[in-house]
Amino acid sequence: MGSAFELLVVTESDEKAQRYLRIGIEEIRRLEYKLSEYQTDSYTSKINSRAGKEPVFVDREIFKLLERCQQISSISEGAFDITVGPLKKLYNFKNSSFEIPDKKTIRKTLRITGYHSILLSKKESSVFLAKEGMRISFAAIGKGFAADCVKKLWMEEGLESGYINASGDLTAFGNKADGSQWKMGIANPDNTEEILFYTPLSHLSVATSGDYEQYFVHNGKRYSHNLNPKTGLPLYGIKSTSVISPSAELSDGLATAVSVMGVQKGMAFIDQLPDTHCIIINEENQHFFSRNLELLYEEPR
Repeated sequence: MGSAFELLVVTESDEKAQRYLRIGIEEIRRLEYKLSEYQTDSYTSKINSRAGKEPVFVDREIFKLLERCQQISSISEGAFDITVGPLKKLYNFKNSSFEIPDKKTIRKTLRITGYHSILLSKKESSVFLAKEGMRISFAAIGKGFAADCVKKLWMEEGLESGYINASGDLTAFGNKADGSQWKMGIANPDNTEEILFYTPLSHLSVATSGDYEQYFVHNGKRYSHNLNPKTGLPLYGIKSTSVISPSAELSDGLATAVSVMGVQKGMAFIDQLPDTHCIIINEENQHFFSRNLELLYEEPR
């Protein structure tokens, strides 16, 4: 999935630990095979290769994931959109002499993006990208989906405590080996070795979207590698958005959406959702917290 996964389980024997870890690894590999953009026989590749031509029949698991992606796109008014792939191809974020594409090129590319052009047929369990050249990617939600699936399998198999770290996005349940709660640290975007805040993480997931790992400065302004699906332009103004909810998939998708929305609109959006919390750090290193975030505490230094 282009992400490093770390799995940890708390159990009474090495033999059981190894079994649970194998279950987790096999599940991540199974989902990668279905979702990867880099495997020609994955559902993602098949859907993309037939864009504008014909629908692709998918299994129930992937169809339900696509439905949930559409729901997040709808409630976020397009701030989350799995069709931004063609826009990302316009940019070379690793190029030191970065240039923003011209407006004409961006407008032309925007014509082959947009979640409204993902047509789902529940009756046939099929997906059709209405415009030739369209592409979908699960990069903004796939690792959260995988983490939820691993947690579900573990719990069905009787595991009472563990966590999944998907490239910094954490999902945890139960307690640590010493009986204490799992906790998640929110890092300083300018120095990831420094933890600014902690939050308990029992049966919760935290996903963070930000520019602290990948950004560039253009004409004195700091831009993220994440794009606004509506404008096709890189995001700026927010260094870090962390969303906490009972679902890794939901946290993953909402962290991207809130980053696109911005502080004021993003926080108002989160405050309307049950059991969902948010922490934003803007470009001036100001901290913003959603209204219902009651579990947050600062670690004594």
